Amino acid sequence: MRMPIAVIVALLLLAGAGVVQAAHDRAYPAVEIEDAPIYIASPVALRRLTEGFNGMAADLYWIRAIQYYGGTKRRLDALAQSPEPPAALADKSDYQHLYELLDITTSLDPRFDIAYRFGATFLAETYPSGPGRPDLAIALLEKGLRERPEKWQYLQDIGYIYYWYLTDYRRAAEYFERASDVPGAPNWLRPLAATTRAQGGDRRMSRAMWLSILESADVDWLRVQAERRLLQLRALDDIDALQARVDQYAARTGERVSGWNALVAARVLRGVPRDPAGTPYELTGDGKVRLSERSSLFPLPNEPLKLTPAP
Repeated sequence: MRMPIAVIVALLLLAGAGVVQAAHDRAYPAVEIEDAPIYIASPVALRRLTEGFNGMAADLYWIRAIQYYGGTKRRLDALAQSPEPPAALADKSDYQHLYELLDITTSLDPRFDIAYRFGATFLAETYPSGPGRPDLAIALLEKGLRERPEKWQYLQDIGYIYYWYLTDYRRAAEYFERASDVPGAPNWLRPLAATTRAQGGDRRMSRAMWLSILESADVDWLRVQAERRLLQLRALDDIDALQARVDQYAARTGERVSGWNALVAARVLRGVPRDPAGTPYELTGDGKVRLSERSSLFPLPNEPLKLTPAP
């Protein structure tokens, strides 16, 4: 009899412990503690502390940088997808430690190629996909060039940042030219520089540029970036074509088009148009076609984080 009684008592105690723990959690809710992304912020101090193991320390800080960037981006993406994105989403301090982590990584290992190239992409990305700091992306790549002046890829990447994020086509052409002068650089860089100088901002030029990246990328991340940019260019083409149809319908009927249903009913369109990522395009109350903020392709080049609400 003693064994069954002991088992019953043990079960009752376990159940009671669960009740007590639940009551404790209700009375004293857990406090979320922010995980500090940087514990030692001085690259010089870290190099001394990890002497003989600088490469290993650089790997650890690089992993921390990826975790920090990915975690922040995932959190902001979730907020942006909520029915009512909070005003806090416009606070661009979310990625405030990203450059510090990348600076430490490349100071511990000054020849850490991936940290320079991927890190620059992370920094240049438009908010909320990144901090929207092309200036820091360029600073990181210039740091890499001081260590490895033979890396024409860094010059090419700076040219892309000037072209895509800063729309400074003259400076972009200058960096493409500098990259083409480096021994071992591909022969398509000089024509790219000339075309950029002559046709900077032309959509066909942008498509050619990203196709060249797609074909020459030696890592998956760069290929994914190039594919996304090409989809964004397709979306820009779609928006132009759809806007022309909307304007023609409005001119013919004398009605202001404020939704896709009228165009579908009139057989101007077969259905609600979707962007290359599969998200429906939006048609504002004043008849303007735009990419949805919920699309994975948002924001398009030079498009702000939050669009002006339709009247």
